[in-house]
Amino acid sequence: MRKYLVMAMRTPRFDASVAVPHQEWLAVVRERGQLVETGKFTDGSGGAYVITAENLAAAQELIGTDPIHTTGASELTVYEWDITG
Repeated sequence: MRKYLVMAMRTPRFDASVAVPHQEWLAVVRERGQLVETGKFTDGSGGAYVITAENLAAAQELIGTDPIHTTGASELTVYEWDITG
């Protein structure tokens, strides 16, 4: 499994009501053992999370089901992440 950093930046269509479905989605991903870290940016512009997946296509498929993406509330960008240190 590889790690992927997902940057979630709010769009003008952001609505706070998506927070609960997004948190529920994160809980499911965590239960499956695929969520490593998650957090929001203190300036309110969005947040980030780290997931594990077999490859980039699988990571993109997974994040495509995140309610903040499916509602258009946030733009998600995924990067394969080689964590060192």
